[in-house]
Amino acid sequence: MSKPQPGALDEAALREAMVAALAELDARGLNRGSSGNLSHRLGEGMLITPTGMGASETAAADLVWLGFDGSVRGRLKPSSEWHFHAALYRARPQLHAVVHTHATHATALACLRRELPAFHYMVAVAGGDKVRCAPYRLFGTEALSEVVVQAMQDRKACLLATHGAVSAGGTLREAMKVMIELESLCQTYLAALAVGEPAILSAQEMAEVIEKFGAYGQGPLRSGSGEADVLPTS
Repeated sequence: MSKPQPGALDEAALREAMVAALAELDARGLNRGSSGNLSHRLGEGMLITPTGMGASETAAADLVWLGFDGSVRGRLKPSSEWHFHAALYRARPQLHAVVHTHATHATALACLRRELPAFHYMVAVAGGDKVRCAPYRLFGTEALSEVVVQAMQDRKACLLATHGAVSAGGTLREAMKVMIELESLCQTYLAALAVGEPAILSAQEMAEVIEKFGAYGQGPLRSGSGEADVLPTS
């Protein structure tokens, strides 16, 4: 049986972080019971949550390792949605974490089979000027994997028609952040729709937001010489 290749990631720490993230999704109300799942790339495969188990039941040792060659390491069965997790990792080498939820507002919008348009600039957190809604396909199938990969092209999130939502990122923290923001945006969008159709930002306006997002957040300040800048004290 194949095992994950050694790498920079500490598997024990990663397992604990994943279980903590699973519990956070429940605590935030983004998942309930055994709904939803998450995974993280590890070596030539991925760690993924087991099928049919809720956050309160899942321990670090319960996570299942699946190799991209089809090999398995673990005592439990992997999530039934492992197909689209694996498909995203194969299609997008820069992705290292995938989160899937049945969050109430994202799922409500998905049940309307509507995409999330640029009604608010924070839609750019998903990597583009909209969050696409993948067409309905039966859960746990390769057919669903195909539409998820298409809907996630150049994006960090998508909705799944009559199903739920998916987010992804270079880290587990990023994938979680995108999912949390996506649910909040869907809630606001549905509230706006209850009054009328909200105004939509133009492609140019969203391009400006996406460009600004590239320089947003905490990071070292750099001068032209490559040295850290020192902010004036007065």
